[in-house]
Amino acid sequence: MKIFRGLSLGSARASRPSQGCALTIGNFDGVHRGHQAMLALLQNEARHRGVPSCVMTFEPHPRDYFAAVHRKPELAPARIATLRDKLEELARCGVDQCVVLPFNERLASQPPESFIDDILVDALGVKYVLVGDDFRFGVRRAGDYAMLDAAGERLGFDVARMQSYEVHGIRVSSSAVRDALAAGDMERVAALLGRPYSISGHVVHGRKLGRQLAESTPGAGDGFRTLNLRFSHWKPAASGIFAVQVHGLHPDPAAAPIAGVANLGVRPSLDPNDVNGGRVLLETHCLDWPADLSASLPGGEAYGKIIRVELLHKLHDELKYDSLAALTRGIAKDCDDARAYFASLHAQTRRQTTRDRI
Repeated sequence: MKIFRGLSLGSARASRPSQGCALTIGNFDGVHRGHQAMLALLQNEARHRGVPSCVMTFEPHPRDYFAAVHRKPELAPARIATLRDKLEELARCGVDQCVVLPFNERLASQPPESFIDDILVDALGVKYVLVGDDFRFGVRRAGDYAMLDAAGERLGFDVARMQSYEVHGIRVSSSAVRDALAAGDMERVAALLGRPYSISGHVVHGRKLGRQLAESTPGAGDGFRTLNLRFSHWKPAASGIFAVQVHGLHPDPAAAPIAGVANLGVRPSLDPNDVNGGRVLLETHCLDWPADLSASLPGGEAYGKIIRVELLHKLHDELKYDSLAALTRGIAKDCDDARAYFASLHAQTRRQTTRDRI
């Protein structure tokens, strides 16, 4: 998938999206099953017209922008996915190209007529535009489907609107995914997304607290070393302690994921020297480190490696511990609870396999 960050009308054609495309517009936070259905329809329409499929999305989220302008952070929506993960999912859905428009004062104040003329027609040369049933655009959200459809009639591009997508009578939306993540209902999240909820990124250096636990606690062995990923938004839709699976550590892409336990959030037991202080972090401890894995990692460390962590089951909210000893006991219990979760999962799989054979 080709990615274009912004649109410059004066730029060389080679650095701009293909002139003539089938386009859909939205935030696509989470790329849930409703989004996936829309993208499948977009792909079909693009093939029918012999043009590339294109997604236009925004960074930051428009509501993030207005929350900052009005100094009301509570207006900003909790973020389901980072931009990186959103782009990865769009690519997995087969999208040919994606335009990431910076949502700033210029875009926020643009009249809807100008958005159609300058961006949709002049910059992209759209042949087909697909929008959701609640789509609005332009300054003060003055543009709507009727305006877009009338412009299409006048300027020579088709416009279509997709109604809500439902699963078991529940409307699939980013808001529904956020609510399920806030409730820690990871099974409902997976049903809405069509896949387990995951976060990916480069492994970064942390506060090395896991090593301190090993050094300060007799019998702690190697401690609770973690793989740390930054969540590049201050307000994640999920937080707490989770049983997880880690993908991408092993050089063999077919290797089984590694079970683990992870903390997503601001780490209330922070020390003042935390190198990630103030940032949301996903800290993952692998329950069983494969014996052959360290040899395949530079220096036995995973720093800089891109991994993907699936959050399968929430154990509890973040807790604040008043000492390293209390933190060690808390993490040890989380590890035991995660092992129990995976054991029950494996037992359930074995029972299902036995029933299938019968």
